[in-house]
Amino acid sequence: MNRDNNRLYELTDTNSPAETLAEIKNILFLVDPSQDRSPIEMIYQDIIRLFNGEFPGYKPSNTKYHNLEHTSSTALAAVRLIHGLLIQGQVFSPGLVQLCLIGAFFHDTGLIQTREEVEGTGARYTVCHEDRSIALMEKYLAKKGFSQDDIRDCGHMIRCTELFSPIADIPFSSEEVRTLGKVIGTADLVAQMADKNYLEKLPLLFMEFQEAGMHEFETPLELFKKTEEFYRSVARERMKNELGGISSAALYHFRERWEIDKNLYEESIKYNIRRMKETVVESLMQLNIISGGD
Repeated sequence: MNRDNNRLYELTDTNSPAETLAEIKNILFLVDPSQDRSPIEMIYQDIIRLFNGEFPGYKPSNTKYHNLEHTSSTALAAVRLIHGLLIQGQVFSPGLVQLCLIGAFFHDTGLIQTREEVEGTGARYTVCHEDRSIALMEKYLAKKGFSQDDIRDCGHMIRCTELFSPIADIPFSSEEVRTLGKVIGTADLVAQMADKNYLEKLPLLFMEFQEAGMHEFETPLELFKKTEEFYRSVARERMKNELGGISSAALYHFRERWEIDKNLYEESIKYNIRRMKETVVESLMQLNIISGGD
């Protein structure tokens, strides 16, 4: 396996909530040593309870792809990007940094079913899950005493994870909120596509698409074949244009935090794309669609 692909996951195991939280808190200290990190810790613990089915009124998360690990990876990517932007001279208020992380924690919670929702899995809500995520976030933060302005800003940040939603259509209250919304949108994409098990998880994503009634792909192999095109023409273009190229800030984080002079997200994504192309070729050969001599 490519050494650079390994390095990203040697730094922090996002399968471990405790390890992920520890690193998030470490980076928050680098961002602002005076910031109280206990609220983030308490909210993350509630998110873990929510995904585990220990939250009143909700079932355990039952989507195999969009799970707690992806949420943890997205939150970690978000705080890494914030740190990288800070190194580049961007200034963020502590309250909005907190809201950005909360948005990352909640961005896929709309895929978690309530106890009353008995049909299928949470994947059936894929198409509208951002609205559900925002509604759950609003209910949660209101109970925690957050202001309506904060709740609105957090919702607008989450809206940036809608893959085809124009950022210009979101009525952000400030440029700072807009930037942090782009952070969440970028973090969601890089956490997904740099996942060390991305190749193995794609069939699970295919199953979620099928249940959601999204039939753009007839087989998992077709999803594999079109993933490179998706990255180059959709994900990468969105990160570059709609999301303002914020993904490049990760380089500054890895350089400062770990003395690694590479954007490890970018390296891992490139590695995953190469693996996918190889897998498609191997699968086609096995199906006798092409032969090794052609």
